[in-house]
Amino acid sequence: MSKKGILGLLLAVGIPVTAYLIVKYQSEGVVDMPRHYFFDSVTEKTVKGKLVKDTVWHKVENFSFTNQLGKVVSVDSLKGKVLVVDYFFTRCPNPCPTLTRNMKKMQDAFLKTDSLVHFISLTVDPARDSVEALKRYADKYKVRHNNWWFLTGDKQTIYKLAYDEFKAATIDGGEVDTAFLHTNKFYLLDRDRVIRGWYDGTDSIAMAKMARDIGLLFLEKDKKKKRNLFRK
Repeated sequence: MSKKGILGLLLAVGIPVTAYLIVKYQSEGVVDMPRHYFFDSVTEKTVKGKLVKDTVWHKVENFSFTNQLGKVVSVDSLKGKVLVVDYFFTRCPNPCPTLTRNMKKMQDAFLKTDSLVHFISLTVDPARDSVEALKRYADKYKVRHNNWWFLTGDKQTIYKLAYDEFKAATIDGGEVDTAFLHTNKFYLLDRDRVIRGWYDGTDSIAMAKMARDIGLLFLEKDKKKKRNLFRK
């Protein structure tokens, strides 16, 4: 079976299984949630005579760029949503087409929960990737514009966001061209914009794991109240 077929099978099977596990084990607390990775500081305080440490996890700062529909958008408007983010450029021969196809599969897989997850693709070549170019590219892959932004803007700002906020150099093992960013990673952010995982966007097994982790972050979001995640 091809990688494309494997990914489709894993998504088709994996998401219902995740939903089942969420329902079955929610009260038991035995589901391993996606871990936290980067922290900004650790504070200490004394509670009832005991020293308690509190980790302040790194939160990706708000960013605002222009999307494929020519609208200036901000991630602050996506409060309460799980985010999946990648970097690409429309003229990229490889691996960007694979990344986009796999992101599209992910968007399709979460069709019934599209109000809870939002996809973002940031161009690393904004000089060439105009709004019109992004719109053509999005339409080529038949993406739904309601919860997938293709963003362009100032190159320096986009790159600073990648290195300082998404920790691209660290995640890619330091082997990142600072002059032209080219990474195959998908970044998963929880509802507080804290990085909870990164995945090889060209690998079907990694994509299935990301699908599972997205479902688990839905659970984390609503852990204090019950909700039908797959309502119509």
